[in-house]
Amino acid sequence: MNSKPFNKTYAIVAYCTLIGWIVSLIRVSSLTGEERSFTAFHLRQMLILMLFGSAVSIVNTVLFFLPYFGFIVINILSFMLFICWLLGLIASVRGKQTGVSFVIRAAENMLGDMFE
Repeated sequence: MNSKPFNKTYAIVAYCTLIGWIVSLIRVSSLTGEERSFTAFHLRQMLILMLFGSAVSIVNTVLFFLPYFGFIVINILSFMLFICWLLGLIASVRGKQTGVSFVIRAAENMLGDMFE
């Protein structure tokens, strides 16, 4: 298990705002081997999280006008999104290709091996 350490920087940067994701997307083409597949994995996962965040934002706009129920649902969805983002960030810092299972499945089904 003495694998050569690899650079995790662009995978971590992908989780830091849309600009960080774009920088990582541009730089992934210059990476090779394990670094490239690791960064591409986290780019796909963060893209799904950004799409989920956009959907949550739309739902929040609609549910904002429902008293009590809307407030509860908005907070639950936002908290879920934050937890998914945090788990992905922690996985990238640790150098693991893991995350939230439904996000990974959605990324694999919708995006395949995009960015590799």
